[in-house]
Amino acid sequence: MKINTRTNLLLAAILLPSCIVVIACSSTKSAETSVNAATQTQPQPKAQQDLDKQRQTTQQQVQPEVENQRKQVEEEGKKSLDQDAIVAINDTQKAIDAIAAGKSDQALAAIEEATGKINILLARNPATAFIPVSLAVDIIDVAPHDTKAIRKVALDATAAVGAKDYPTARVILYSLTSEIRSRTFNLPLATYPDALKEAARLLDQKKNQEASNVLLTALNTLVVVDKVTPLPLVLSREALRAAKEESQKDKATAEILVQTAKNELERSKELGYAARDPEYTALNTDIASLEKQLKGNQDPTAVFAKLEDKLSSFLKRQSGQERR
Repeated sequence: MKINTRTNLLLAAILLPSCIVVIACSSTKSAETSVNAATQTQPQPKAQQDLDKQRQTTQQQVQPEVENQRKQVEEEGKKSLDQDAIVAINDTQKAIDAIAAGKSDQALAAIEEATGKINILLARNPATAFIPVSLAVDIIDVAPHDTKAIRKVALDATAAVGAKDYPTARVILYSLTSEIRSRTFNLPLATYPDALKEAARLLDQKKNQEASNVLLTALNTLVVVDKVTPLPLVLSREALRAAKEESQKDKATAEILVQTAKNELERSKELGYAARDPEYTALNTDIASLEKQLKGNQDPTAVFAKLEDKLSSFLKRQSGQERR
């Protein structure tokens, strides 16, 4: 059976543990032991070693595909940023700097500028509680690829929570992350204007340090909102697209890729990405139908198209969900 280059790199990326981008985090010794125990493996057979070598050589080819997805998420996130809100934040920082330099008049002027921008925001967004002012998009892919290992880590996290060892639980749960994370920092319209007014009042009373503290608190209480794009669903979609191409020339390879897509769906569910969503069951039913068609003489084109549409819709729905 001959598998083309794209199929090789896709299988290597999906079937084997990946670390496209790892964001480091510190952990306690007990947490490290727990995670390592869940993911350690026995000495690998030669076939597995060969696949590992293949993954090392193809990882750089796989990364751009995920990076493209990250760029799409970033571009969409940037569209939501409000320039007036950003100016209000910058003016607040200018006021803090002016207070530190003993320039109360400049500080008051900066607060007035910030207040003007906030008033515009309030008039333009009367029903909106939070206005996005900053964005960070990262790829975090540190989760095991073996579903049994994922379940073991989940049990360890549950045990840590049960023991109220939350620092350890946080580290363990971090190791169940495989996603593109879009994090926005939002200006709260309900409280920010009051903070500016209070700071101005304190400056009028020559209480400069108190005014600075109020402004610092306002900057430090921006509301964080996360949106995540599950990488297993991205990889599942890519496997289906590759399988569709292969189905017309090499059904055996297409079957492997469809199984890969199925495995990534299961992995996404085990990692807790909308694990109770009934869409997983519907997608698995369609994949089972597709597998039957590939083994027979039927044309699977229509089923491929249906699956890709459903999976893309499911991915978009999950990516759009806000987490606070």
